[in-house]
Amino acid sequence: MAKIKTIGVMTSGGDAPGMNAAIRAVTRAGICNGFNIKGIYRGYDGLINGEIKDFTTENVSGIIMSGGTILKTARSKEFMTKAGMQKAYDNMVKHDMQALIVIGGNGSLTGAMNFAREFDVCCIGLPGTIDNDLFGTDSTIGYDTTMNTIMDCVDRIRDTAQSHERIFFVEVMGRDAGFLAQNSAIACGAEAAIIPEDSTNVDQLARFMERGIRKSKKSCIVIVSESPKCGALYYADRVKKEFPEFDVRVSILGHLQRGGRPTAHDRILASRTGVGAIEAILQGQRNVMVGVRNNEVVYVPLSEAIRSDKPFDRKLIKVLDELSI
Repeated sequence: MAKIKTIGVMTSGGDAPGMNAAIRAVTRAGICNGFNIKGIYRGYDGLINGEIKDFTTENVSGIIMSGGTILKTARSKEFMTKAGMQKAYDNMVKHDMQALIVIGGNGSLTGAMNFAREFDVCCIGLPGTIDNDLFGTDSTIGYDTTMNTIMDCVDRIRDTAQSHERIFFVEVMGRDAGFLAQNSAIACGAEAAIIPEDSTNVDQLARFMERGIRKSKKSCIVIVSESPKCGALYYADRVKKEFPEFDVRVSILGHLQRGGRPTAHDRILASRTGVGAIEAILQGQRNVMVGVRNNEVVYVPLSEAIRSDKPFDRKLIKVLDELSI
């Protein structure tokens, strides 16, 4: 195995607040430990197309507080093919890169795992996704910021809901994981959360409605994880049909959840995992994701990190039920 002298860093998939802090940490920790760092623009597409630039500490100066990613990002269909992977590998060789640090979510780290297996390349993953659905880390980069953004939005929606005595279904991201919806519902004082981990039937919806409007409550907030079939619009339509006496509205927060200045939590998480990625390479580790669990930096095999069954604490459902009476 060739000695690692040059490391490429990229962001891939959906952007997440804190990605820039991670790029900064990888770059500066890498240079501090004697590595050459190359920034790869537009994710795997940029690696395929040779959009690669030498990075110095100046390239990452003043970016820790910025949302989005200075390296840009993309979802690459070409990289899913053997021909695309071969082009990417050829560019790694051309630019004398022996290791790759990928900041992204489930799909991005799956790509890194497959690439490492195909070409025996050292790949290190950082958990950059607002969904918090990667196994082996308590939180992912961007999750805390997004939850705070949702909380701010729902606080504002609550003003209107109470003023007009309306029921609002607020749709948030997290198609396959309900961490955002459940925890933001608790933080916002919502009456209910509809999440993938807790399938909702007609009786449950009726229970939500009854709990939300009894006693002095004349308004109600329900947080819904996005879904192509059962999103906020679906549940709002059901309420209109089954409970026509209520005034129902829908707010789909959409991509505003992705943007904004990262919180202190996300900046620290990104910084710790970025430094941890360089430490992993120094230790000779390969094909792992760097996470933080119980406030300790941990290394999780990529094959484990991308599992879709990250444990969901069902006690959170009970917390929301009891606090929303």
